[in-house]
Amino acid sequence: MSNDSIYLGRDDAPPGLKQVASGKVRDIYEIDSERLLFVTTDRISAFDVVMNDGIPHKGRVLTSIAEHWFGRTEDILPHHLLGTDLSVVDGLDAEWRERLDGRCMIVRRCEPDPIEWVVRGHIAGSGWKEYQQSGTVCGIPLPEGLGLAQELPEPLLTPTTKFEAHDRPLSPAEAADLVGEERYKEGEAFVMALFERGTKELAELGIRLADTKFELGTWQGQTLLIDEALTPDSSRFWAEDLYEVGISPPSYDKQILRDYLETLDWNKEYPAPELDPALLTKVGMSYLEICQLITGTSPVEVAS
Repeated sequence: MSNDSIYLGRDDAPPGLKQVASGKVRDIYEIDSERLLFVTTDRISAFDVVMNDGIPHKGRVLTSIAEHWFGRTEDILPHHLLGTDLSVVDGLDAEWRERLDGRCMIVRRCEPDPIEWVVRGHIAGSGWKEYQQSGTVCGIPLPEGLGLAQELPEPLLTPTTKFEAHDRPLSPAEAADLVGEERYKEGEAFVMALFERGTKELAELGIRLADTKFELGTWQGQTLLIDEALTPDSSRFWAEDLYEVGISPPSYDKQILRDYLETLDWNKEYPAPELDPALLTKVGMSYLEICQLITGTSPVEVAS
């Protein structure tokens, strides 16, 4: 099985490992009482619906970028990543080690927060649609006269639900009810500092961070950054030299897929529509490009 193959997981799971969860993109297996194996597949979702087809190289791209940011932000908040060496995972034969190589993280077993910590620095996507209707984003009033993709006066924390079929915006009070007032204030401080760090470092690379999602968890009473961070799955990235207020700037992320799906007669519910292979390739190349820009390396060899 070559490293550029698409791996969708779920029904094609490593033998001998107990699966404890399966999300839109990641399958999670138990190593022992303290550690989990996060496997990042090539599945892709849009509007909370997982597509039938995968994106070439995507799992390795997300793993590489997440590992990069965990290292770049651990002075702000510790993370759950212990390593990526599959030799510590018993029961995997040579074929499975090759298939999973580059797409796995061995992590601490944490209790995840029941919310997703979404931070917005620009007005785009669903936020732009709401603003046009009501002058708000996730119920938060904004100044009049903002344009599509315009930078907000200050980054906004707009948390959402995590364990529902479709993520639902939460008010600060609703989010605090779910995680506790003290945790909410602590989490807000952490994710705003993470957003500031990501914005600054990406700007130095010629990339605008429009918005992103962080996930937090608790391990032995300590708050950790978990899941992924500042990847093209969890973030909206724009090239600085193509950025312009009033348009939807070209994206390095899955906005390419969202934009395509918006042109279809599809109700954004299961079943997902069939996708053009050329579109899948285009999205995959975009993921590889942003990985190269952020980390300085590519997780796969791509034929020119």
